[in-house]
Amino acid sequence: MTGLRIHREEEAAGRITLRLEGTLDGRTAQELSSSLKALGQSEVVLDFAHLREFKDSAVGILTHGLKDSAVQLRGLATHHERMFRYFGVLSAPTTHRPYYTPEDILSV
Repeated sequence: MTGLRIHREEEAAGRITLRLEGTLDGRTAQELSSSLKALGQSEVVLDFAHLREFKDSAVGILTHGLKDSAVQLRGLATHHERMFRYFGVLSAPTTHRPYYTPEDILSV
């Protein structure tokens, strides 16, 4: 049976990390989006590093609420990081990039 498990970790500074495990698809992305809305204006980090499967359709659903929120994205594969960027949602900035991508050059 496939599904999404969300592990919630709260730090003393008030930041909440949601570590995602399992499958993120259209249905589970809607559930995650509802969970994010329930957190309100809290500082939230979404950790995608432990997902077994990440369907592209989930990106479109998640981006509706992420553009105007204080949610940080962590643990994205390059493909999904790029897809979020196409929708106008940036992941956490990286301190060192060993190479450039065509999108970096064209977006300047």
